[in-house]
Amino acid sequence: MAVAYGQAMDDLTAARATMAFSLGFHIIFAAIGMTMPFLMSAAHYLHLKRGDKVSLELTKMWMRGVAILFAVGAVSGTVLSFELGLLWPGFMEHAGPIVGMPFSWEGTAFFIEAVAIGLFLYGWKRMSPWVHWATGLVVGISGFLSGIFVVAANSWMNAPAGFEWVNGEATGIDPVAAMFNRAWLHQSAHMQVAAVQAVGFAVGGVHAFLYLKGRAPELNLKAMKIAMVFGAAAALVQPLVGHFAGERVAELQPAKLAALEGHFKTSTYAPLTLGGIPDEDTETMHWGIEIPGMLSVLAHRDPAAEVIGLDQYPKEDWPPVLVVHVAFQVMVGLGMLMAVLGLLHFWFLKKGKFPRWFLGALAASTPLGMIAIEAGWVVTEVGRQPWIIYEVLRTQDAVTPVPGMVYHFLLFLILYLGLGGMTVWLFARQIRVTQRKVEAS
Repeated sequence: MAVAYGQAMDDLTAARATMAFSLGFHIIFAAIGMTMPFLMSAAHYLHLKRGDKVSLELTKMWMRGVAILFAVGAVSGTVLSFELGLLWPGFMEHAGPIVGMPFSWEGTAFFIEAVAIGLFLYGWKRMSPWVHWATGLVVGISGFLSGIFVVAANSWMNAPAGFEWVNGEATGIDPVAAMFNRAWLHQSAHMQVAAVQAVGFAVGGVHAFLYLKGRAPELNLKAMKIAMVFGAAAALVQPLVGHFAGERVAELQPAKLAALEGHFKTSTYAPLTLGGIPDEDTETMHWGIEIPGMLSVLAHRDPAAEVIGLDQYPKEDWPPVLVVHVAFQVMVGLGMLMAVLGLLHFWFLKKGKFPRWFLGALAASTPLGMIAIEAGWVVTEVGRQPWIIYEVLRTQDAVTPVPGMVYHFLLFLILYLGLGGMTVWLFARQIRVTQRKVEAS
């Protein structure tokens, strides 16, 4: 079976699948690891200000979750670092001397995060209460900075800068310009807000479900409120950040914009297509709803502006249009749905009562933010194809010449599925233990 599978999947496809699965796994735990410390710190703050025991138990429950997820994120992130060298030596040869700075800064932020987690875990009754609280906040801040530095490295792949390419070699290297390239701001902002949004809704949805089940109602209601303040606020900000990101993509990567919108023909008064299925053979969109001129407005703030289509590029330079377009529609659709739920959350929070139908809707929305993050990274990564470094190095030219990549993919698939299952079990166990303790008190 493995031999037959290996014959069906060439080494380039297997290497891309390995990287895609590894990144798709890590990004979930990275997002949780960046955001959960802030939820933990919010609960801890409420305990210190009000002295209520429920907030203390919630803080300790989330603290254990942060520790578990930090360990998983560290493992999966380290694997990704090794995979860059093992699977894509051509990329490291080109990028290593140029874009190493954000990776080194990410390592520094990770070190600070690890120290802060240790201080928070073992600082109970050993430190001043507010100093102890501050160490928990540092966990979140350093984790957030770590995410920004990693995204800065990825943004360089979409908008390479800080070097001149002469006779196949990089010269005049400027690591600062490489890190703070033209794509780093919109990608970092979009990703960090998405992490807060996704984790806020995931945590809020889980606790809304547990509240509806009647388990430790005071604990779960408080947890849902804290998480949804973060998630709902991020969901309302995200459309503005996403619009800014779309304008930058239109400027820096017009082929990606054309693919994610299914825009085949360069035109003025370009329509925005809602839904639809792009057909690369006939270069048309099927079954979509067109809004005339809206794509020109969103991309260039002018309904008469020209939007570059895929017809300006040879087909071998097109991203996979169907995949990118569908992923983009999923991301935007789920984002708008969460924005509506975020508005409703603040409305019901102001009224002081959450109806059961809304709590049920929150419970059902638990995975939506994570799905949107995965779809967004499909847009980012697949939309850059066929380039691993945009318009500098093709993905097929960066892959390792070592054969047998399919076995590498299968190995990591099994390992990650096992690691993911163990993490979910540990996290669920912590929730059950805390709920029993609160219910018994």
